[in-house]
Amino acid sequence: MTKGQTGKEKAMGEPEWANGLKQLYDSVVDEPLPDSFRDLLSKLDGSAQGESSAQQ
Repeated sequence: MTKGQTGKEKAMGEPEWANGLKQLYDSVVDEPLPDSFRDLLSKLDGSAQGESSAQQ
């Protein structure tokens, strides 16, 4: 077992950097959605709804 690695990590075969990568991912997921991106999603949702109602 390497330094800083628990028995569970060794059994699962996780590399030493995996925990840091998980922390980075979690911090990005927890960031708020930028207003410009939220506006873009709203526009896309509106145009998708317009297309679906036109097809009916």
